[in-house]
Amino acid sequence: MHYKHLFFDLDHTLWDFEANSRQTLEELYETMQLQAKGIDDFDLFHKNYLAHNEKLWDRYRNGFIKVDELRWKRMWLSLLDFKIVNEPLAREMGIVFLDLLPTRKILFPYTTEILDYLLDKKYILHLITNGFEKTQHSKLKNSGLDKYFTEVITSEASNSLKPHKEIFEFAFQKTGAAQKESIMIGDSIEVDIQGAINAGIDQVFVNHLNIETAIEPTYTVSSLKELEEIF
Repeated sequence: MHYKHLFFDLDHTLWDFEANSRQTLEELYETMQLQAKGIDDFDLFHKNYLAHNEKLWDRYRNGFIKVDELRWKRMWLSLLDFKIVNEPLAREMGIVFLDLLPTRKILFPYTTEILDYLLDKKYILHLITNGFEKTQHSKLKNSGLDKYFTEVITSEASNSLKPHKEIFEFAFQKTGAAQKESIMIGDSIEVDIQGAINAGIDQVFVNHLNIETAIEPTYTVSSLKELEEIF
């Protein structure tokens, strides 16, 4: 199969969302004195935050909530777990968190090496991300990844979200890529892989967490280095 355009996901695939959000929450925990407010277990707070974030993102992807609600409610619910009922604090945390998060730089192992390798092989690299325009461009710039990608397609700019095929159609239009020469590389079966299937293109499932899956992707790798075996 001859691929020319490689479409990457960003969060959880190249940019280590969990590690970066943990670092950011740790900073919030200190500066906003959350321990004094009743959060005595940071690890539990972080774990709960990730679970709430995932559920709210799912609701956002399915059109049940708006973005503003996603941004503060993940904090609100994480505070409620510790019996803290404080909406102004949750809203402030949501704002500060989004200011700090995109400045983080933790990438998955071999991220820059694999992108260098693919560019050397003359592949054209793009991003398709469900994130927001300003946030995602800030992450790319701060982590030094911006130089690798020709086009960055966000859900905000395309007015659609993975796994809907419209975001992929927008991407094909913007990049001039044909389906048969395109492939999607991402960590989420429900979002990246199913989205690529919906759009009629091949997929690489980056299975960092070694999870079992009912869907059979075109390719599966457990580390970014293994992409060298495909491309």
